[in-house]
Amino acid sequence: MLAINFYSSLYEDMLIRGRKTATIRLGDKSDKYHAGELVWITVGQRYGRRRKLFTGIIDSVVVKPISEISPRELDRENPEMRTHEELAKFLSMVYDRPVVAEHTITIVHFSPVSE
Repeated sequence: MLAINFYSSLYEDMLIRGRKTATIRLGDKSDKYHAGELVWITVGQRYGRRRKLFTGIIDSVVVKPISEISPRELDRENPEMRTHEELAKFLSMVYDRPVVAEHTITIVHFSPVSE
């Protein structure tokens, strides 16, 4: 089963409470993620131990430039993020390279699945 992992434990509370229902990844990841696919939502460091929070289902996968992200999509990624510039700055830190509004991103919307 595919996992969508979040490196920062800061996201754990948002994920568990349902405040974070999407992830934004740099580049076109439409070959990797598909609507209707079951995934584990996990937290943990890269190459380290990860913990499964819940099983989710991918609701949709959208590819677009950062400049076209809607306020609702930003809110689903992080309720405290408000602008395209904040998103570009955040992605620059995550991917350790400059990211600008023209870069392509993939938005993966997901929902928890009750077991």
